[in-house]
Parts: sequence; C-alpha cells; structure tokens
Amino acid sequence: MKQKKLLLISSIGGHLTQLLQLETMFKNYKYHIVTEKSAITKELKNKYPVSLLLYGARNYPFRYIFKFSYNTMKSLCIFLRYRPDVVITTGAHTAVPMCYIAKLFRKKVIFIESFAKSTSPTLSGRLVYPISDLFIVQWESMKEIYPKAIYGGSIY
Repeated sequence: MKQKKLLLISSIGGHLTQLLQLETMFKNYKYHIVTEKSAITKELKNKYPVSLLLYGARNYPFRYIFKFSYNTMKSLCIFLRYRPDVVITTGAHTAVPMCYIAKLFRKKVIFIESFAKSTSPTLSGRLVYPISDLFIVQWESMKEIYPKAIYGGSIY
C-alpha cells in the first residue's frame, strides 16, 4: 500500500508551535511543512522539508491583499508539486487557501482549532469548518461552537 502524503501548514508563532507538536505522528508519513518566512522558520529547513510563504500580517490591509493573493498562488504551486493526500493545519490565515485547494482536488482536510481559543472561534476555523473532513478542538467548550467537531484534548 502506498504511503500517505501529508502537507502540514500553519502561520508562524503559536500556530506553528502547535503544528510541530504533531511530529511523532507526521514522522510516520511522507510529509512537507508550509509556513511563513521569518528568521525562525528559515532554520526549520535544517530539520524538516519546508516551503515558505510570505509573512502576511493583517494590520496593513492594502499590502495584505497582495501578499494573500501571492500566497494563494504559491500554495497552489506547492500543492501541485507535492500532491498530498491530506492537508493538516492548526490555522491561521496562511492555511485557509491551501485547505480550499485541497478540497478542489478532493483531498482530505484536517483542521485543529487553536489551543488559545476556548470560548470563541478563530476566523480561519470558521472559514475551514464547513469543508473540513475532520475538525478537532482542544477545549470541550468549543463543541458548542463547532457541533461536528471532535474534542481531541490539548495538543501540548
């Protein structure tokens, strides 16, 4: 049987920290990580197979539109290059286009809602929830917001 290919994607910071907590799981598969370019993520290339997108903070809306558009096109190129069976994300905005691209190609999407959100949803969670094949929350209280979600406990 062919080994499944995973594409793991997240924004930098806490989202990436949570994604890397899954290392014991994703090391068992053929995988590729996608995140935003920064001084910290450049060092990830020494340990993992990584592709970097532009850092796209939303505090500059005009610039963000162009960076988001560029990252969406680059995400499509990355997806076509690696052809994953499953996209796994811990969010945020960087990951949303990749999740929709995966669904366009009839691939599985697994979204893990942020540990930091115990009472309200993230924007990326709200956008990906309708298309996700598996939606995992880290707080039981979040099942009220995402009724079809699975409570997975803390990722830490």
